[in-house]
This record gives sequence, structure tokens and C-alpha cells, in this order.
Amino acid sequence: MAASSIRNSLKSHYPWAAFPLIISAPMRVMSGPALAFAVSEAGGLGFIGPGIKPESILTDLTEAASLCSQRASDAARLNVQDEGVLPVGIGFQLWNGDLGSAKEAAEKFIPAAIWLFAPKDGQKDVDDWTEGLRGVTKGRSQIWLQVGTVGEAVEAAESKRGRPDVLVVQGQEAGGHGRTSDGASLGTLVPEIKDTLEERGAGDIPLFAAGGIADGRGVAAALCLGASGVVMGTRFLCSNEARIKKGYQDAVLEAKDGGKNTVRTHLYNHLRGTFGWPEEKWAPRTIVNRSWEEHTQGGISFDQLKKKHDQSVKEDGDKAWGRQTGRTATYAGSGVGLVRSVDPAGEIVEKTREEAKKILRSLQSGLQV
Repeated sequence: MAASSIRNSLKSHYPWAAFPLIISAPMRVMSGPALAFAVSEAGGLGFIGPGIKPESILTDLTEAASLCSQRASDAARLNVQDEGVLPVGIGFQLWNGDLGSAKEAAEKFIPAAIWLFAPKDGQKDVDDWTEGLRGVTKGRSQIWLQVGTVGEAVEAAESKRGRPDVLVVQGQEAGGHGRTSDGASLGTLVPEIKDTLEERGAGDIPLFAAGGIADGRGVAAALCLGASGVVMGTRFLCSNEARIKKGYQDAVLEAKDGGKNTVRTHLYNHLRGTFGWPEEKWAPRTIVNRSWEEHTQGGISFDQLKKKHDQSVKEDGDKAWGRQTGRTATYAGSGVGLVRSVDPAGEIVEKTREEAKKILRSLQSGLQV
């Protein structure tokens, strides 16, 4: 399907959008209503992430609806209120999510998009959630599905019950939970998925690239690979609107050389007391710190590590994060070294979009004879 046709389709669903379309990822807890709405106001699409409990999404969507009402002039510009659709998306983590709570929230507020990820039972879970959510929103909420392999993308695209409206192609560069061992970089994953879907007659599904993108250069590269837009997570950790501790933000700003200083491991989940993830499929990428160093050096048990971790979280405040002194999880992507300042989310969207456009124009003019 031609890029212009896909763009027109996206524009019909997100009439406020400016292109290249920039998405803020539904990071658990940290992507709240303020961040999501600020991204959408700037011509992107902001997603609210899962909360501490499944029912937290109702609280967040209530706040998002309130923001929309408070900013009536901006809401009118976003051009969705006549349909009763909120100009933000919501994300659901399927392996421990509650479909009943999700349907209740989606039916009450009708978000513009619903992002599904991490199914425990593969496509069956995706089918059940997609069917249920499409039913209560009457198709007004587009379904976005996160995939990390060509096989996942094909299975979803060919599903009769759970075919997504959009695929988020997550490369191994991504922070948070990604494929444990069978993922690939965006440089190969996006074009291979695009080619494969086109060969199978599913080239109409837009692809959004996620992983390691933090500025306009990454956006331009993703578009050249065949993506219709991009998702950024780590960059928005350092936005004014993120629900995040200062120590966490400082650790992201401090980190450099993401290939060396981030790692995909279950260690920090376990130190935080988080178990149950289908670990053979997904593992989170985090900035390494003292817990990781002591874990890899050996000579210290997990129980000892956890004791030190818990004490640090309780007593050290913002110093619980950080490369040199930190011990707790600092989930971030390998593009962390490109994040150098804390800025308003809207400015991040606008600056990144304009930088990408400038690069693409420059490339086009350089090819003219």
C-alpha cells in the first residue's frame, strides 16, 4: 500500500496529527494523562501506560477527560470531541491485565487508540482482547499491537479475530520489556516485516518503529526503513510531564554509551519483587548500576543483593538510581546517551518532528540533479 494512502488513513483516525507522526510510549506508571495529552496537543499521539493496578486506568482516563475539558480551545483543535473520542491512547499489558477492567475503561472514555503488548498465551490473548475492546468501543478506538519478530507480525496480520489496525515494531534497542533473546534491531526488523506483510497482502497495516529513537535523526531513519511513524519512550522519561522521580531522570541524563551501559535482564524485576512475566519471551532493558555489577562479579547471593536494594530504596532517596551509587531499576533504551535535557513534552515532539523534516528535505535536495 502506498505511503500516502497509509498516511491518509492515519489522518482520518487522528485528524489533529502532524507528520512525521511521533508517539509517546505507554510506559507503566510513568506515562500519565499529562504526558499523553501534551504529546497529542503537539500533533503527536500520547499513550497512557498501565498503572500499578488494572483499575488505575479509570483514574487516569478521568484525568485525561478533565484535561480535555479544561483546554476547550485545544480540544477543538484536536478535532475529536464531536465523536466523544479522547485524543489519547491507552496501553494494556496483557499477561497480567484484566480484560474486564480494560473494557469498562475503554467503553466509558473511548480512547483514540489502544496499545496491546506482552500476551501470555500469544495470539489467542491478542484475539480475545482485540475482539472485546473493539466490541465496546464499536471500532472507534484503533488497536495497536506491539511485536518484536517477523513471525509475531505475520500471525497478527493474518488473524481473523485479532488483526490490528497498527503494528508497533519494537527493536532490541528499546527500553523496558522487549524480546528476551530473539529480537532484532530496527534496521533489519522494520524493512523485513514491511516486505513480508506486503508479500502476504497485508501491506495496508501501518508500522511504527520503536527502540533507540530519541531525536529527528532516528525519525528520518525509521521513515526510510519503511515505518509510517515512530514511538519514543526513553526520550519522554526526560519530559516535564513524566510521572518519574528526579533520581530516575538524573540517571537517564547521566547515562552514556547505551550499548555498554544498558542490559536486558530479569535481575531488576526480581529485586523489585516483580515475578510472573513470561521470561522466556520478554526481559526489560535497564541502565546498569551497582546491583548489576555485584551480580555479575559473583560472590554475593540474590538475597544479599535484594537486602541492599531494598535498603537503598528505603533510605537513599534519589541516590537509589544512578550508574555509580544506584541499586534499583532504571529502565531505559540503548539510545539513552542521546537524551541530554528535561523539556516540555510538546517541545520534544515539535523539535523532533522539525529536525526530521529538515533532514529529509536535505536528503531530497542532495539527490536532485
